[in-house]
Amino acid sequence: MITGSCFKRSIAGFILMLSLLTAKGQDLHFSQFFEAPLLRNPSLAGIYTGDYRIQGVYRDQWNSVTNAYKTGSLNAEIKMPLGTGNDFITTGLQALFDKAGTVGLTTTHILPAFNYHKSLSNEKTMYLSLGFMGGLIRKSIDLTKVTTDNQYSGGGYDPTLPTGETMLSPNYSTWDASVGMSFNTTFGADQQNSMFIGAAYHHLNRPKNSFYHNRSIELNPKYVGSIGVKWSLDEVSSLTLQADHSIQGNYTETIGGFLYSYKLAYDLDNNPTYILSGGLLLRWKDALVPVVKIEWGHLSTALSYDVNVSQLKTASMGRGGFELSLCYIGFLHHDNSAQYKMLCPKF
Repeated sequence: MITGSCFKRSIAGFILMLSLLTAKGQDLHFSQFFEAPLLRNPSLAGIYTGDYRIQGVYRDQWNSVTNAYKTGSLNAEIKMPLGTGNDFITTGLQALFDKAGTVGLTTTHILPAFNYHKSLSNEKTMYLSLGFMGGLIRKSIDLTKVTTDNQYSGGGYDPTLPTGETMLSPNYSTWDASVGMSFNTTFGADQQNSMFIGAAYHHLNRPKNSFYHNRSIELNPKYVGSIGVKWSLDEVSSLTLQADHSIQGNYTETIGGFLYSYKLAYDLDNNPTYILSGGLLLRWKDALVPVVKIEWGHLSTALSYDVNVSQLKTASMGRGGFELSLCYIGFLHHDNSAQYKMLCPKF
C-alpha cells in the first residue's frame, strides 16, 4: 500500500522529471549569476579591481523532492597590462561540474578564456572588452541505473531484462565555443559609480548533444544580455543592480536584483576591511532568491536560497536550492600591477 507521504513524493518526482525533460535545451545556471561571470559573458573576465580573481559557486537544488542537481563552478583569471598604456588582456579558465537525476547525468566543462580590454579614455575608466572562451564538454550517465519499458513484463519490473537501448552510449565528449563583448565605465561625482553592459553568444559552433551518436542533435546557441550598475550612496554604503536575460532555443530566462552594501570597518589606510551586503534576486516566473554576502579584505563569500514560485511550488513546497560562493581577488604587486593603475577595467 502506498502511504500519503510516499504518494506525494512520487507525484513530486514525476513532476520534476517532466520539468527536466522540458528543460533539456537549457544550460546550467546559478542564482548567484554575478559570481560566475565567464558563464554570463567571456568578456566579463578581468572586470574587477585587482590583478587576479578566483571564484567558486556550489549549488544544491531540489533535494527536498528527489536527488536532482548538484552543480559547481570554478573560474580563475589573471590580468596583464599591455605596454605603457591603459590596455589590458585577461587570461582565464572556467571549470563547471553538474550531476543530476537517478541515472547520474554528469556534465563537465573545461573552458580556457581570453579577453582584450581596449581603453577608450585617458581621463577616466572606460573600456571596451572582447572575450573568447572555448574548450571541452564531457557528459556521462550510469547505464546500470537506466530503466525502460522493455524491462516491464506481466509480473512487473524485471531488472535482469535488457533495456533495448543498444545505441545508447555511457559517455561522449564535444567541443564548445563562446564569444562576448562588454563596455564598462565609471561616472558621477569623483567617478565613484560604475556600470557595465554586455552581450554574449554561447555555443556558436553548435556542439553535439546526444548519447545516441546522433550528430543532428545539437546544443542550441544561447544569447545573453547583461547589465550592472553600482551606485555609491554615501561614504559607507552602496547599491548594486545586476540583471541577465538569456535566450536559448524556445527557452528564455530573466534574472536580476539588487544588493545593498554597508562598510563596517576600515584599516589604517582607510580601506574598508569588512563589507556586509544583503539583497533580493528574482528569476522571472521561477524563484525569489534572498542573498547575504560578506567581504573581508580580499576574500568574500555569499549565501543564497531559491524560494520556488513556479508551477512546481506545490510539489516542492516552495523549496528550491542553496548556493554558496567564495571569491578571492588579489594583487601581484609588480610594477605594472592594477593596484598602481589609475585606470583599469573594474566593476
